[in-house]
Amino acid sequence: MTTRAPEPIYLKDYTAPDYQVDTLELRFELGEHETVVDATTLLRRNGDHQRALVLNGHDMVLIEVKLEGRKLEPVEYLVDDESLTIVKVPESFRLDIRTIVKPQQNTSLEGLYKSSETFCTQCEAEGFRKITYYLDRPDVMARFKTTISAEKKSFPVMLSNGNMVASGGKGDRHWVTWEDPYPKPSYLFALVAGDLACLEDQFVTRSGREVRLRIYTEHHNAHKCGHAMAALKKSMRWDEDVYGLEYDLDIFMIVAVDDFNMGAMENKGLNIFNSKYVLADPQTATDDDYAAIESVIAHEYFHNWTGNRVTLRDWFQLSLKEGLTVFRDQEFSADTFSRPLARIGDVRVLRSHQFPEDAGPMAHPVRPEKYIEINNFYTVTIYNKGAEVIRMMHTLLGAEAYRAGMDLYFKRHDGEAVTTDEFVAAMEDASGIDLQQFRRWYSQAGTPTLKITDDYDTGNQTYTLNVEQSCPASPDQPHKLPFHIPLAVGLLDDQGASMKLRLRGESEPTAQSTRVLDVRASTEQFVFDNLGTRPTPSLLRDFSAPVTLNVEQSAEQLAFLSAHDPNPFNRWDAGQVNALNHMLVRIYEIQQQQPRSPAPALVAAMRSTLTDTELEPGLVGEAMILPAESYVAEQLETVDVVAVHEVREALRREIATQLRDELGTVFEQCSSNAGYRFDPDEAGRRKLKNVCLAYLMETDDAQIESACLRQFKNADNMTDVLAAFRLLANLDNDQRPGVLADFLERWRDDALVLDKWFTTQATCKLPNTLAAVRELLGHPTFNIRNPNKVRALIGGFCFGNPVHFHAQDGSGYDFLAEQVRILDPMNPQIAARLLGALSRWRKFDHGRREKMSATLDSITKIPGLSKDTFEIASKTLSV
Repeated sequence: MTTRAPEPIYLKDYTAPDYQVDTLELRFELGEHETVVDATTLLRRNGDHQRALVLNGHDMVLIEVKLEGRKLEPVEYLVDDESLTIVKVPESFRLDIRTIVKPQQNTSLEGLYKSSETFCTQCEAEGFRKITYYLDRPDVMARFKTTISAEKKSFPVMLSNGNMVASGGKGDRHWVTWEDPYPKPSYLFALVAGDLACLEDQFVTRSGREVRLRIYTEHHNAHKCGHAMAALKKSMRWDEDVYGLEYDLDIFMIVAVDDFNMGAMENKGLNIFNSKYVLADPQTATDDDYAAIESVIAHEYFHNWTGNRVTLRDWFQLSLKEGLTVFRDQEFSADTFSRPLARIGDVRVLRSHQFPEDAGPMAHPVRPEKYIEINNFYTVTIYNKGAEVIRMMHTLLGAEAYRAGMDLYFKRHDGEAVTTDEFVAAMEDASGIDLQQFRRWYSQAGTPTLKITDDYDTGNQTYTLNVEQSCPASPDQPHKLPFHIPLAVGLLDDQGASMKLRLRGESEPTAQSTRVLDVRASTEQFVFDNLGTRPTPSLLRDFSAPVTLNVEQSAEQLAFLSAHDPNPFNRWDAGQVNALNHMLVRIYEIQQQQPRSPAPALVAAMRSTLTDTELEPGLVGEAMILPAESYVAEQLETVDVVAVHEVREALRREIATQLRDELGTVFEQCSSNAGYRFDPDEAGRRKLKNVCLAYLMETDDAQIESACLRQFKNADNMTDVLAAFRLLANLDNDQRPGVLADFLERWRDDALVLDKWFTTQATCKLPNTLAAVRELLGHPTFNIRNPNKVRALIGGFCFGNPVHFHAQDGSGYDFLAEQVRILDPMNPQIAARLLGALSRWRKFDHGRREKMSATLDSITKIPGLSKDTFEIASKTLSV
């Protein structure tokens, strides 16, 4: 049992560091069983005080400490589990520290560890303190020089931050020295050593500098790096064109490793990636994989300026770099692939993941006020809601003023560690727009709701929108002040044409078909003049703010918008709302044991969308996908997982039956043997084809099943293979075991493809899925120490299979608790994140609530429980 609960850290308690570091020289002697780390630090007192020097550090062995060249005796310093304290130090001084670490035993994947036979590091957020004793905080920025020594045959490649400045060797060992000319915090330090293949290219900046580009990976994956290299070059050009930002070193390197807690890490000049976000070829990676690689490559590259050159003062400001950089990578994807599809993807993440987080026990502001373990705050609120905050600023200021604000931000703060307030101040000063009220988006948690009613005055030809905003209270914030919300609207006439927009008091209508309304007060009224007919409103266009809408719209109005709205996002969204509303009615009917309502209007709207040849195929494909079970469940006061599942499955069968001919025609039209190409048109056609195939498989037609099996066996790309495989794996017939075995045999040696094999079985809707998952835990290709495997199998079941995870008997919860107990001692980050599957326990029926609550309570009482898991379990249980 935990004897003492970990204490939270508060933003209000921030103080500047007592000491600053000018330079840090590191030397690593990499060994077969242990690594010796020598750190030489030049420090100076920061301010007028005589406080002791306290350095962060744990999970290593301290060998010796030298102050100004003199070895200190043990009585001159104090070492505990978390720190090294030296009571008396001069104003400025040199400190030499030798430590021993054991990367081969480091299963937490923080600090220095081994992935397969490769040494690598992960220092964000606080992993550097597992390497040497140091001021491991983001507002301590120093120039790093790193020397790595290792056995030459096993580790021919040795990398670190910056530029390589020297190398040499003697006997069977060699060494190399890297120097980073730019000051950085310790979380941006990186080291890699191994026997790696390298794909090399170059990029010429707009000022004419040549930058060497290198992507390193294991030799058998070398042929899969071409897409990542193309994405990197595309990202570098986009950042120059859109933000005027050039890369600043002579070399930029990416290393792909198999064992990684996160997606990737932006270490200065040496990005370390989960191999999932680097490796791709048509036979092993889907269109979604290709798109994710482009997005993550761009994200980490963009961090060079928004995170590295200008970094954060403290971890409470995490969204200063992450939210801003997510917005940048979202806009990159929109500009280089498909803007409507990119925005749909952004909003799906918000609605399915961030909105529930905002409504649950882990709710926190974009700039949190406190935390116990910072690793737990790498959340969709920090990243994705944080990006929406930047997007709203872009909307309110306009593109030109936003760019001026970014330019001013870099000019003021290059080389500094700053706060979100300083970012917003740069935007204000560059634009002249007051963002004082807007700052509440950083300090207040929760998802605001906009209740909108309208009225049309026939005599005066005026149309009025009444807007009321509210935000639910939370334990830490019982009273929420009004937000500054940009509400983008358009008005359509009865033919679906955009109407001219003139607000009362304006002399001329705007030339634009979309108008951004500033919602500042709790209640607002916006009156549009000179409208000859009652309009149909298109509200919150492009999802201009991360809010929920409370507005009465009939199925006919939604069908009209889904057929005519010129805004592609809102056209898609109208169809989603229409489908959601119908599903909620059917759930109520099941619960009340009433006959189920037919869906002729919804089916007709979907037929119209499916057969609209003017729409891009990918948008049609997205429009045909019903809202996810998890999203539907969030709309219910009490979650009924069985009813949600039954209703969605029944509606899919109904649509499939009534649109059988149209689905078959579109499926044939989108089928092509032209060869794989990743671009918006081809990816969109594959998306639409496979959505149609999924519906057709609901008709229990033997010919369709045969076509699906042919696609599985003969397709030349993983997108089509996986789409067919998922459908076949959910059939309870004699072919299923052979299909599972065939997939395994074909890709047994590809770890990333096998992750898809595990996830497909973990998310299967057939009975006995949990038993199959338990059996797969013992499969020879499953490794619980590998985060990708854990996310694929255990995470796939707990997050992606609600009807089986939330089984009435509580077996899914027992399974989760067992895995957390196993994982927490070896990798607390991964264990803690699995508990997110229980975060909405209070929304369920009494029986499930009791079982989830008991599960969480039992986890908090595990002896030696990590801070990571304790914080999530205790907060989830207490709120």
